[in-house]
Amino acid sequence: MKELLYTIVGLIAKIHSRLLQLNDAYEYNFTDKELHFLVIGLMGMAFIFIVHPVFKWLASRDHVMVISWIYVTTLIVVITFAIEIGQKVTHTGNMEFADIMFGLAGFFAMFFVFAVFREIYHLILRFVVRRRGEDDPEEF
Repeated sequence: MKELLYTIVGLIAKIHSRLLQLNDAYEYNFTDKELHFLVIGLMGMAFIFIVHPVFKWLASRDHVMVISWIYVTTLIVVITFAIEIGQKVTHTGNMEFADIMFGLAGFFAMFFVFAVFREIYHLILRFVVRRRGEDDPEEF
């Protein structure tokens, strides 16, 4: 876990140094705060331009649960990393990559069970609706 974080921090430090070199070379004189404003802002907008069309496409095909799954998975990754980093900083536990993987595996396993039960529910609902002659089953 420590090695992974050091690798990520090293990569970010290289990018940061390169941006500072460009800032100095072209004499823009942006402060560190202004560079963070610009870089994170641009990165966020790039993510919007990628994620929005994908989510719009999924929503148009009634795959809202997939959107929810992607969002929650992202939250779980961030939260598990925050917990592990918090343990390292506060010395309340061991920071281990395996803890993150096991946490994610727990979420995936529980979601799989939920998805199986949800699909069974929808199959039963479709069967009942066809037997009754109704148009559209209620969505969960």
